[in-house]
Amino acid sequence: MSAALTQTWYMTQRQLRVFARQPAYAVITLIQPVIWLFLFGSLFKKVVELGGFGTTSYLDYLVPGVVVMSALGSNMWAGMGTLEEIQRGTLDRFLTTPVSRAALMNGNVVNNGLVTAFQSVVIVLLGLLGGADYAGGAGGIAVLVLAAVLLGTVFGALSNALGMLVRERESIIGINTFLLLPLTFLSSAFMAPAQMPGWMRDIADFNPLNWAMVAGRSALSEHPDRDVVLSRGGALLALAVVAVWLSIRTFRSYQRSV
Repeated sequence: MSAALTQTWYMTQRQLRVFARQPAYAVITLIQPVIWLFLFGSLFKKVVELGGFGTTSYLDYLVPGVVVMSALGSNMWAGMGTLEEIQRGTLDRFLTTPVSRAALMNGNVVNNGLVTAFQSVVIVLLGLLGGADYAGGAGGIAVLVLAAVLLGTVFGALSNALGMLVRERESIIGINTFLLLPLTFLSSAFMAPAQMPGWMRDIADFNPLNWAMVAGRSALSEHPDRDVVLSRGGALLALAVVAVWLSIRTFRSYQRSV
């Protein structure tokens, strides 16, 4: 176990170096969240007058949604990196070493989690600069970041598995494009559930993206609902464990095919 953890951290460091050497990438990934925060925040700021948002500031409501959407958007493309390593032969070369097979996949997952946490904190700070108020304090922010990381782990691990299964860029792009908008708009990202059609609310209840938003918003509220936070967070954790297990199983299947 100790060796596997050490190897996982080594593989994580390898990918973190790539991220650190491309500061422009970190800036570019934050452009869309900034647009969501300040363009959508200004455009729809009066929508809270409809009621059901739990706050009088639309920016307060929007920040958790943007954090979670950013986590989804960045982690859904993790499989592209895995596919690139397959096509370059890098992954096959690692298979000739004694490194743990789980570490090869989990290193990617941990790297994505750390990058997601960094992006989430930056978005929270941008929201604060824009005038958002986080009544839940540092604890609420920590829960929101953790929920975003868990959601990112789910979709990052599934994306890795998809990359090893289809091994085609076009397939990954097509599947991600197909899923991204429905997952986003069938959630409470921009609109309070009370203002959504009943059928959309029903679907949102089973949407992991919405679980993370609900947990984060509750934790950031003045009176957090512990049951809501724990139930949504527990569901995300269970889903993340299953997704990582599936990713490792898919990798072992890939290993047997080469």
